Amino acid sequence: MRHMKAGRKLNRNSSHRLALNRNLSCGLIEHGRIVTTVAKAKELRPFIERLITIARKGDLHARREAVALLGPMAKRTIDADSEAAKDPKAWLRPNVYKKLFNEVAPKFVNHPGGYTRILKIHKRRIGDGGELAIIEFINPELISTTAAPAPKVEAPVNA
Repeated sequence: MRHMKAGRKLNRNSSHRLALNRNLSCGLIEHGRIVTTVAKAKELRPFIERLITIARKGDLHARREAVALLGPMAKRTIDADSEAAKDPKAWLRPNVYKKLFNEVAPKFVNHPGGYTRILKIHKRRIGDGGELAIIEFINPELISTTAAPAPKVEAPVNA
């Protein structure tokens, strides 16, 4: 029995799971939405939300914590004219730190958690038939913190 064993192993060892979460996080930060399996999306959600909560602070300590979570390769920048830019593997990880701290985290400054949503899609993966899901950032502008006012109902006028 797996009592008190939280989390999914995803048939990977711990370093491989960390690399998977880092890669999925970088993809989500870069594109805003990714398609993956339901289990991977459910494991990614707490990882990325913790990362955004850290990035909302925006100070030096938060940046160092983000480096520790995302890994040092995520902050690598490449000059487009350099010799390294010709290698296709050099473009695998863009500079997601700038986007995380300058674009993503400021959107959620006044939002107390719940930065992502998981939408299950009907389409299955072709190779093994795995259930697919979309994980994306929510739009904080569309979420109101107060309930919408009830519409006014006027009494019918008999003429």
